[in-house]
Amino acid sequence: MVRGGDDGSTTAGRSAPTVATRLFRILDAFSSERSALTLSAISRHSGLALTTTHRLVGELASWGALERDSQGKYRIGLRMYELAALAPRGPVLREVAMPFLGDLYEATHQNVQLGVLDGLEVVFVERLSGREAVRVVSRVGGRLPLHATGVGLILLAHAEHAVQEAVLDAPLKRFTSKTIATPQQLRRVLAEVRRNGFVISDGQIELSNLSVAAPVHDETDTVAAALSVVVPSRGADPRALIPAVRAAARGISRALGSPRALALPASARREAASRAAPPSRTREESLGDAE
Repeated sequence: MVRGGDDGSTTAGRSAPTVATRLFRILDAFSSERSALTLSAISRHSGLALTTTHRLVGELASWGALERDSQGKYRIGLRMYELAALAPRGPVLREVAMPFLGDLYEATHQNVQLGVLDGLEVVFVERLSGREAVRVVSRVGGRLPLHATGVGLILLAHAEHAVQEAVLDAPLKRFTSKTIATPQQLRRVLAEVRRNGFVISDGQIELSNLSVAAPVHDETDTVAAALSVVVPSRGADPRALIPAVRAAARGISRALGSPRALALPASARREAASRAAPPSRTREESLGDAE
């Protein structure tokens, strides 16, 4: 029997992981709960031998992907932040959206969030909050399931069919008694999202919270992101928040060049047409012309 390890040797019937794969496994060892790790902890969470981990961590640190603190623990380095800043769905989207997110926050003084689709999860690229805002579990760079969040439901409703089916076929994690937990219920909610253009997600992650979310369209009118405001469930009137949330989402969409957002709504077109039309003439004026 031929045996191998994570250092590149072969295993019968299985190819050895590439250097790139092992580097990714090291980076994947870090998370919001494990932001600082010792060398042995990185080895354990990545599944790599300590000698291999020591060598690859040294290379990552010399390049700037990892940094070592005064206690000898490693953290994600600033070089990774520089690379992340080049992602169009992250900082670029955030820069365009920030004025509208700020306006929505000033109107509500609650949590305002912007998320994008990544695989079968929503990744939050921005969140504004204040001291008086309700506590939420989301964070910038954090992930949550699509079926259990307002922004996630918006993104899933407009995702490709294969993505929707993958979520519907997988177990739907239940966070509270209100979490969508069956494919039938999820299909109904997604149809309502597409029909209404917004969603109210009540108590799905925490019973004390609800969110109102709306889609953000890009220059091709594809849903590129979702925007939401999270407020306390008790005493809240979520339907009163819908106009402000949709207005903020449309503002971001217009800034991204969305044709549907740039087009005037029907009511505004009628008003503009009435202003452009010549004033109606009185009967006396018409008779005067006939003379």
